[in-house]
Amino acid sequence: MSSIKSIAFNNKYYPRSIGLRAVIFVVLFFCACSYNNKDDGNYSKPFTAIFDTINNYQQLKSRQSAGTRYLDSAFKQIKNPFTNDRFRFYGLHFVYERKVTHNSKKALAYADSMLAVAKQSVTRHQYQVNYAEANFALGDAYFDLSQFSNAYKCFYQGYFIGKRLLNNQILAEYTYRMGMVSFKQAHYLDAAAYFKLSYNQSQNFKNGFKTFYQRQELLDNIGESYKNAGKTDSAAIYFKKALEYIDSNNARFSNLAGMLEIARGVVYGNQGDMALMTGDYAQAEQMLKSSIAINLKKGNDNKDAQLTEIKLARMYLELNRQNDLYLLLKKLRSQLDSLPNNDAETSWNYLMSKYCQQKNDSKGALIYLKRYSAQKDSLVKLDNSLKRTDVTTQQANYDKQSEIDSLKDYNKRQLIFIYFAVLLSIMAVIIIFLIFRNMKQSKRDVLAIKVLNDQINYQKKNLVKTLNELHSGSREKDRILRTVAHDLRNPLGGIAALSAAMIEDNYTPDQQEMLTLIKETSYNSLELINEILEATNSGTAALKKEWVDINALTASSVELLRFKAADKHQSINLNLPPNPAQVFISREKIWRVISNLVTNAIKFSHDGSSITVGVKNQEEGIKIIVKDSGIGIPDKLKQQVFNMFTDAKRVGTAGEKSFGLGLSICQQIVEKHHGRIWLESTVGEGTTFYVFLPFEDKETVLNAVS
Repeated sequence: MSSIKSIAFNNKYYPRSIGLRAVIFVVLFFCACSYNNKDDGNYSKPFTAIFDTINNYQQLKSRQSAGTRYLDSAFKQIKNPFTNDRFRFYGLHFVYERKVTHNSKKALAYADSMLAVAKQSVTRHQYQVNYAEANFALGDAYFDLSQFSNAYKCFYQGYFIGKRLLNNQILAEYTYRMGMVSFKQAHYLDAAAYFKLSYNQSQNFKNGFKTFYQRQELLDNIGESYKNAGKTDSAAIYFKKALEYIDSNNARFSNLAGMLEIARGVVYGNQGDMALMTGDYAQAEQMLKSSIAINLKKGNDNKDAQLTEIKLARMYLELNRQNDLYLLLKKLRSQLDSLPNNDAETSWNYLMSKYCQQKNDSKGALIYLKRYSAQKDSLVKLDNSLKRTDVTTQQANYDKQSEIDSLKDYNKRQLIFIYFAVLLSIMAVIIIFLIFRNMKQSKRDVLAIKVLNDQINYQKKNLVKTLNELHSGSREKDRILRTVAHDLRNPLGGIAALSAAMIEDNYTPDQQEMLTLIKETSYNSLELINEILEATNSGTAALKKEWVDINALTASSVELLRFKAADKHQSINLNLPPNPAQVFISREKIWRVISNLVTNAIKFSHDGSSITVGVKNQEEGIKIIVKDSGIGIPDKLKQQVFNMFTDAKRVGTAGEKSFGLGLSICQQIVEKHHGRIWLESTVGEGTTFYVFLPFEDKETVLNAVS
């Protein structure tokens, strides 16, 4: 069965399985390997009795913790536990830690123990069954920890063993998990195909409640995949099939009516979400409320109810039903306080910020919007991390690896046959023939390797030559650039000086305007030339470091720029720690960094605003902070501002020119000091630049200098 998880109104909804599936999988493997009373794939009699008792404990959530304590104490009483006894002991702990305590790291440790025991299996069948289950458990644990590459690798290894067993029950678990991975990667049609395949593979399962519950979940997941792919007609068909399938089993499972109700509640929520997508708000409200009413009940899927309430609140926001929106958010707040839900919490903060905006409560809107942004960033990182896992490519790689492993196994068997023939002295002639053939093959291989080595050496020489030419060209480019810049600087400086002098004479207003334009253009050109020269020198010039009082250096940089800030009626606030730190740096270079950052703050801040420059002493170094309340930097430009000759340059608030070189120079200087430079910015609110410079041990510096 599937429920919905929402990430901050990105319209991405993820299916998830309920805890019952893990229990189903444990029972599946327990039944698959029970066929005799020896330590070759079954459990010992004492452990069989323990397992039956544990199953009784698991029927009630309130007794699961007691069941785990009973397992630990009872297992210690078994003198010589079978391999499968130990394997299932760790398996039961894995299920408890993953589904009850939600401690994914502990679950991963128990899954590792399962794999270690599986490798000690007595028979091939026992090994295959246990190895497949252990890998699926590892995959689930890695999946919960968002280590998707490792998760997929384990799923595939479990599938590969299960494929050899030709066991549809194991294959169905693999295809189900691959459907989950594909869905989270937004490959919705691929996910639907996997879920369909898992549904078909489940046809041969024993027709009990566990099978029924898995199959209705798969129907709902197929519908949800189609819904997210935009195929609403197909989605509606499968949601209808899921409900019809649940209803058709009412009589059979009347004693489990609560579980059937939970299943219906989730499908109702999905149908309501689809109605939202198609604009049928009346139908959406009815279905969403039905889903909430079911899953808010004690013992039901309360987190699913919270996420469904978020969808309903979003609809109220779109329809401007402010009173309904506020009452629903107030109700949801009390639920989240008792049952945390990161996805719902993120969306709740967003909705509250929107509600405050509608009520003209700007302060409240800002508070909730900041919380929403912080929570959303972590969820987006998780989403991006997942999407970097290319399942298709990994599957091809693992297929190739499995072929290689098969070839290795084949070669080992061949060697065994050869050794056997040698020992019996029956295949002497064949062995001699094989040796002769191998010698010829070895000669051909040696010759082929020699040819390849010659090619590699030739290519290496060409690469070295090319790198030398590139290095020479780069130096020549820098030389020409510095020469041209230097030759241009003198005439441009003369033009700037002459135009400045001529402005003082008596000219007509039009002439004065043209002279002013000439002067400003000349100074802008000189500034560009200076930044180009600085950029070329920063990448190659060696640093002349010395011990510097960072407070004094920062204060000096700020004082020299106060006159520039005064031109725009701006103030610069300086926050320095009482105990100045001594850092081993290039005084001139770091002065350049601070000056560039403060100049940028002045340039992109409005008249009358304030700028804060501060220094913080930290355990491993010092942090320089330059904060303004200017125009800010859009998200799409944040990754470009440190690039040389970037297209992200913008005009200052008073029309100042920007050449886009200053921040690139700052980054070069800071990185040569083994430091870091980064920024935080919000459009319309301002930008904060951070520079971290690490401390260097004085004894190490003295030894290096001497």
